[in-house]
Amino acid sequence: MANELKYGDSIHLQNGYNGWTGGYLDTNGHSTDSGGKYAVSTAESPTRGEGTGTWEILSPTGKAAGTPVVSGDVIQLRNLYGGDGGYLDTNGHATADQRNAGAKYNVSTSKDRDRAPGSGTGRWRVTARTSTPADGNIRPGDVIQLWNLYADNGGFLETNGGGPAGGKYDICTNAYANRSSDVAYWKAQRP
Repeated sequence: MANELKYGDSIHLQNGYNGWTGGYLDTNGHSTDSGGKYAVSTAESPTRGEGTGTWEILSPTGKAAGTPVVSGDVIQLRNLYGGDGGYLDTNGHATADQRNAGAKYNVSTSKDRDRAPGSGTGRWRVTARTSTPADGNIRPGDVIQLWNLYADNGGFLETNGGGPAGGKYDICTNAYANRSSDVAYWKAQRP
């Protein structure tokens, strides 16, 4: 019972691309998106910079800190760079090259939990393939997907294309659950 991910936990998110070599979800550089805080990509290490690859799991629906995260829950992820790297958010459209592969939206962080109130840009439905025991809870190492709730159809969080200096791959959302080589699969790990 003690191993489940819980609201308030800090995690690293490893991307499944090409045999889990997709890197770790990371903030890297300032966002150029309206209302954005930091750009989001993956990095080779979950600790590229202090807190850049660490995310706090929060509940937008009022679940208390310490409550287990259940497959199907809606969560928010707050980056811990500088104590507050912003909230994982869809903001603007994916690049033309990304859209040619089914991509929908660019991903950055926002200073607000809901950058566009009521739209779902900062809300993500987390689902796990399975867990042991199969009680609905999500545990470190489980394969998960994150579906953005923007307009009820924001797409799956994925790696797609090259990242910035110091980064590995760019991050966007995609209409497809697994466009190629497990790009939309993630594993949560405790720091």
